[in-house]
Amino acid sequence: MGCMFSHLAAKFAFFPPSPPTYGVKKREDGKLTVVSTTAAPPSMAISCSDDDNSFDVLMIDTKRGNKIVAFYLRNPYARLTLLYSHGNAADLGQLYDLFVQLKVNLRVNLMGYDYSGYGASTGKPSESNTYSDIEAVYECLQTQYGVSQEDLILYGQSVGSGPTLHLAAKLPRLRGVVLHSAILSGLRVLCHVNFTFCFDIYKNINKIRKVKCPVLVIHGTEDDVVNWLHGDGLWKMAKDPYDPLWIKGGGHCNLELYPDYIRHLCKFIQEMENITTEILYAAKSNAVNPNFPNVQFLNAAHAAGGPNVLRVLDPTVDTVAASDRNDPAAVACRACNGDGVAVENIVVG
Repeated sequence: MGCMFSHLAAKFAFFPPSPPTYGVKKREDGKLTVVSTTAAPPSMAISCSDDDNSFDVLMIDTKRGNKIVAFYLRNPYARLTLLYSHGNAADLGQLYDLFVQLKVNLRVNLMGYDYSGYGASTGKPSESNTYSDIEAVYECLQTQYGVSQEDLILYGQSVGSGPTLHLAAKLPRLRGVVLHSAILSGLRVLCHVNFTFCFDIYKNINKIRKVKCPVLVIHGTEDDVVNWLHGDGLWKMAKDPYDPLWIKGGGHCNLELYPDYIRHLCKFIQEMENITTEILYAAKSNAVNPNFPNVQFLNAAHAAGGPNVLRVLDPTVDTVAASDRNDPAAVACRACNGDGVAVENIVVG
């Protein structure tokens, strides 16, 4: 019985456009480029010129043996990167124009990807595949683009809220999460249930409690696919809920058309950029400050006898990059006392 319901939920969860709205081919220089198909919308015009350094097309291997397509859009003024997980009935070809608008208006770098079985990605769509898909994309952001979780915002739309919260629950120092028309769980979309069954899919109702960063929830009050109560429930269960955006009259697939959508998103991104002038006063020795037990100085030569040292995430302060991008906990910081004394190798537990 459980397998039957799980299969039914999965059947209702995935509707990849058929045929896909784009294809991928390799150029003479070995780089990938996008080609439109007969199913592409008339307005789709993806910029893939040889000298365009603002747009990358990637083919990423997942741990489940699939190859998924990802688009990386670069903004030279970006401080943060947005990892976008789309809904169940779209592929990257249909979302490219939206990605460009978000990149420009939010002043972010943006990575979007197609799930296994969507667009030009191989494999078949499934819950477990979407989890390995987003994990592979995150690893690519780390290794190829040097993006750490502190500089990353995860964005999940509809079914995309599933992989988004799956990854967010694993990243304790993530900058932020956006849930757009998100679901409490797969079965809760199909029927009203008050319990979580083992065969349910995308159990966001359990994972939202594990997310430690600010969570912005956006939902339309007239959503007839995923009821507004899903968004309201996720917002109420979040540990660090940001001011939600309930779009009056908004449906499931048209929220981007409302002016409040981009306005509220911009406000959220700006506040995430400035988070936080989090000041951790440290002792003037190699000892752990009892007020901040998770902060320890490993380089006593800098700390001993000097003024109080601050860890500041505000980008307006001269904060240098992580000393080891593979270990985001190892952070190089600058003392904010006006004398420019650098303090390295601070470990944040």
